[in-house]
Amino acid sequence: MDRRTFIQLGAIVPLATTLEAKCVEDRFSATLKVIADAVERGTVASASVSLQVGDEQIQKAYGKATVESPFLLGSISKPICVVPLMRLLSEGALQLEDLACRYLPEFQGDGRERVQILHLLTHVSGLPDQLPDNAQLRKTHAGLEDFVKHALRLPLSFEAGVRYQYSSMGILLATEVARRLTSKSILHMTQEYVFDPLGMKHSALGLGALQMEELIPVQTEHAAPEAGGGDPTARDWDWNSPYWRRLGAPWGGVHASASDVHTFLRAFYRSEKEFLTKPVRDRMIQNQLPKGLVPRGVGFGIGASSLVEGVAETTVGHTGSTGTLAWFDAKRDASLVVLTSLPGEAVRPHPRAIASRTFTDSLS
Repeated sequence: MDRRTFIQLGAIVPLATTLEAKCVEDRFSATLKVIADAVERGTVASASVSLQVGDEQIQKAYGKATVESPFLLGSISKPICVVPLMRLLSEGALQLEDLACRYLPEFQGDGRERVQILHLLTHVSGLPDQLPDNAQLRKTHAGLEDFVKHALRLPLSFEAGVRYQYSSMGILLATEVARRLTSKSILHMTQEYVFDPLGMKHSALGLGALQMEELIPVQTEHAAPEAGGGDPTARDWDWNSPYWRRLGAPWGGVHASASDVHTFLRAFYRSEKEFLTKPVRDRMIQNQLPKGLVPRGVGFGIGASSLVEGVAETTVGHTGSTGTLAWFDAKRDASLVVLTSLPGEAVRPHPRAIASRTFTDSLS
């Protein structure tokens, strides 16, 4: 091959790559248009999308966001924050079937002594989603240790393992087990066991190395009541407040870019980076509950009843009340991350749900 031929081929490769990217974007243009239109109408202030099928990936940002902008993930934080506990499982430091009171001795009485760690992780412990005094704790800028103390004293709504009840407080106590076993904060552990090994440079539980001005504000006028929605005095403890952004609540306090969330998902279904052991990864994304209960993995939701209408029953991921959605379908090697600033209950159907349905339709 002479030098002239080599140069000509070198020019063709970037052109081919550009054309391929354009073809991919055209294929999923309807999905992207859902979010673009929602931002153009003013329904959504900012959004970021990352989608992939096979080796074809697209990332787009809208409004005030860039593709690197960290959003408050809400409950997508849950599978991220249980990874340190699963790391301990892989090291043999515990079993998910262990009683929680073995590590949390205060968590006993009225049936609490029969709650397993697995119950905490799969929303069948009998603990509620939020504390009855959640708003008061946030108004006084309570620390995570205060939320833990209150959660340890909560009465159960039912006998552990017999019913499904979504429970952020179950996730909090599960991460407290990891904290007590390692003497490391959950903020430190997520950095050490998740963000650093996966190269998630635009992510943190709490603020970490991120700056407040980098973060995309949530449209708090549409916020959930537990986040201060409808309370004009909530500005110093709502989703956008420095207090909440720094707290690092393991049930909802991770900040991350859409690309970083996608990296996290791919660690489970593509295993492109060394991250946990395969048996532990598999357990996190497989249903742990008996037939008749909402399917749940460890930290993850599974299927339409846990995620969003239209996805396959083997789809794994999570939604966030801040207006976020992330899922993967390993059978079709497809994944979608939609991060918006519009809280999840603000409108029905939410643009994230419409985008998800449009994306799944395009896979057919």
